[in-house]
Amino acid sequence: MTDRAPEERGEEGMDRRSFLRTGAGGVALATPLAGLLSACDAPAVLRYARGSRVVVVGAGAFGGWTALHLQEAGARVTLVDLYGPGNSRATSGDETRGIRTGYPGRDLWTRWASRAIERWREFDDEWAPVLGGRLFFSAGNLILREELQGELEETRETWDRAGIRYEVLDGEEVSYRWPQIRPGELQAALFEPEAGVVRSRAACQRVAEVFRRRGGEIRIGRAAPDPGSGEGGRLASVTLEPDERVEGDLFVFALGPWFPKAFPALMEDRMRIPMGHVFYWGTPPGDGRFAHPNMPSWSVPGVTGWPTYPPDHRGFRIRTGGRPGEDPDASDRAIPPDAFERPREVLEARFPDIADQPVLETRACHYETSVTREWFIDRHPEWENVWLAGGGSAEGFKFGPVLGDFIARRVTGHEDHPELEEEFRIRDEDLAMDGPGRWPTAEPDVA
Repeated sequence: MTDRAPEERGEEGMDRRSFLRTGAGGVALATPLAGLLSACDAPAVLRYARGSRVVVVGAGAFGGWTALHLQEAGARVTLVDLYGPGNSRATSGDETRGIRTGYPGRDLWTRWASRAIERWREFDDEWAPVLGGRLFFSAGNLILREELQGELEETRETWDRAGIRYEVLDGEEVSYRWPQIRPGELQAALFEPEAGVVRSRAACQRVAEVFRRRGGEIRIGRAAPDPGSGEGGRLASVTLEPDERVEGDLFVFALGPWFPKAFPALMEDRMRIPMGHVFYWGTPPGDGRFAHPNMPSWSVPGVTGWPTYPPDHRGFRIRTGGRPGEDPDASDRAIPPDAFERPREVLEARFPDIADQPVLETRACHYETSVTREWFIDRHPEWENVWLAGGGSAEGFKFGPVLGDFIARRVTGHEDHPELEEEFRIRDEDLAMDGPGRWPTAEPDVA
């Protein structure tokens, strides 16, 4: 992309508009959550779980990273997954996931997402040269809305408290920087330059491979608590179909949309498992405007997307709202014909130069949304050595490197911030909520 002419630039070569409209600049304001990066400020270095036998069930973003951190902390970890890391049924089984910090009013999520971006880069620096190619690609994220009030204003306030760098743009500036985008009536925009996209399926597989290289064991199969081993308030083993048992001192279930199936009495009324629709659109042959790094990821009301990314080059990605979820083992992942209307409308309005291109691939991914729209990281009510970690609420993947560290420390009693216990607790009072306030009226704006 072409820079502005020198006479239009401000301090230190920054575009004058950007200089005037850049937020925060790294200055964080005081907030009750200001220090809550927990042990996530630095990679785990202490062997705090030495010798423990740990079984982690679920190799998605929560489970895979938790297993890796526990293994590095000295535990002997067995990671069990029903279909294998990065499989097509998994919430994390799509090709890409957005990594951003724009969570209006959610200071903790914003700060942890910022730290997660650093962790993704650190993981790439260590393992991309060994295992072949980077996972995280940074090109920024653009949020387009009609006005700066409401959502955008609250996002800016949250970013200012967290010290997140951002820019406030208008439609003219958006069109100048990225001519392939047509803002139309969406004349207010926030741009987060540090945001990016991760190759999600490849990431789950790579985390599992690093875990294996660190000495962890990976098993494929359906695991469930062994009903005959739960005496004295402690679980001794899980069954692994058809007739195996895996013993452990500590168990972590990170099941995503499988929680209501595995623990129906506890989880059926606490979670929804909607399906989001993802489309990978073709780009014009030889036209690099819709490929990384020539445009950012983007969000318009109810729809998110980003350009095609190497090395997979799946296509121009669009995510829309989906449909109510079903059994994640049996649900049909085909996208119905009427679901193509919304992404076509977005292409015609915002990206008309690719509106006539073909659809290359689609995905239908289950997400799990908790009743509180918050993660839960809490003990099972019957077994003191069994932990449940989930409720990603369509956003959990990006936090994987940070949450895995936090979960590993919490379940072994080595967390630095016990005040977060209530934040992530499974509360019976949440089930007493009635009416439309109990669940969000719309599914999450998934990135």
